[in-house]
Formats: sequence, C-alpha cells, structure tokens
Amino acid sequence: MRLLMTRPRAASHRFVAQLSPELQETLEVIYSPLLDIQPTGAAIDLTGVRGLIFTSSNGVNIAARQVEDRELPVFCVGAATTEMAHRAGWQATNAGETSEALIGTLLQRRPESPLLHLRGEHVRGNIAQTLTQLGLSVRDQAIYDQRLLEFSPEARAALDGVGPVIAPLFSPRTARQFADLGAGNAPIWFAALSDAVAKPLETISFQDLRIAKRPESDAMCKTVEKLVKQVNRLEGQRDAL
Repeated sequence: MRLLMTRPRAASHRFVAQLSPELQETLEVIYSPLLDIQPTGAAIDLTGVRGLIFTSSNGVNIAARQVEDRELPVFCVGAATTEMAHRAGWQATNAGETSEALIGTLLQRRPESPLLHLRGEHVRGNIAQTLTQLGLSVRDQAIYDQRLLEFSPEARAALDGVGPVIAPLFSPRTARQFADLGAGNAPIWFAALSDAVAKPLETISFQDLRIAKRPESDAMCKTVEKLVKQVNRLEGQRDAL
C-alpha cells in the first residue's frame, strides 16, 4: 500500500514520523511535493509592530531567519505552528486550529496592536483586513511563495497503477493542484484536513474521502490509520473471493 505525501518534504517527513512504527512498516511512502516554498526575499518591516501572527510553520521558519526580536508576543494557528515558534525562541500562543478561531481569540484578548501577519502569497481569506475592520489593527506581509509543482515520476506511476494509494492533503491549494493534475487509474483514498481541503477533490474520482475530526496533525494521523484499516479489509475480502 502506498502513502502519497504531497506536502513540502520537511513537513511530509514530520507527518510520517508521527505515524505508528507498525503502520509505517506496512506503507511504501512516496514523496512528491506539489508546493515549493520559496522566500520572497523581502525585508520584514517591524516598524511599530507589537506582536506577530503566524498561520503556518513555513512563515515561522522564514521569519526566524530575519527577525531577531524574540520578545514580541506571537499568535499562531495550530499546535504544529505554535511548537515551531516555541522552538524558534518565541513565547507563542496557540490561538486556535483555524484562521477563524484565531480571529475570534484575538478579538477576545485584544492584545496590543498593531500586529503583523507574516504569511504566504496564497492564503484563504484576509486575516489582517478582517481584524482591522473589527477594530484590532493588523497588517500583513507575504514573506514566501507557494509555487505549484507536478507529480514526480514515482507518484505518477503509482497513480496510474492498480495498487491502492492513500493521499493525505493539508491545504486547499494542494488539493486543487492534485485535482488539476489528474488522479489516474489507481484506487485512491483521501484524507483531508478540512472541508475546504476536501472541496476541490469533488471533480475527480476516488474510493473514499475522510475529513479529519480536527484540522491538526494528530487527527490527520488517525484518519490515515482508519483508511489503512479500511483498505486492508477490502483487500482481504478480495483475496477471500
């Protein structure tokens, strides 16, 4: 059984490492990132900034190379991004598992502002604009780009084959690229981080699609484990015929 990882390679390796050793032994992992994270190279302007917002670990990694001030309060989306910010030396707060939750947390806490959202070129919604309109001054700056990639030859061969493929997807942009590239002939089981990630997959065929109970890595691991069990049951039933 193949596990097709389409996140940037470092994030993919972190996710696979979270799976149980027993599960890892049953899977052939194929790494085929569909996004290439590239810093824009723009200098980060902290003039007057009283705090930072990160909605991805990519933003944390790139900002940590430029920003020396670790005293600024940091507000993050998700446990993984928060942990990455802690490792970079910031006192980070997990403000929720989604952008909507982060907005709600910040409106409730009303931290000193203006805040600066350090993000990628391509994002869903506009956190800075929404918060500013609701009375909390926030500006944003794109510090990295997410360039689309093709499937690797190994990934394409798996998708054009006959063996089962399990594909965890973590962002709407990656899901859209997956759908646009075409799924091939292989039976595919998708694990989606959220409804927004699942939406672009409606245009292609698949065996099953499960959405994680929470938009976080641990919940995605459990979703993948359930899909593996489901595939094993189906394969066992076919072998018994």
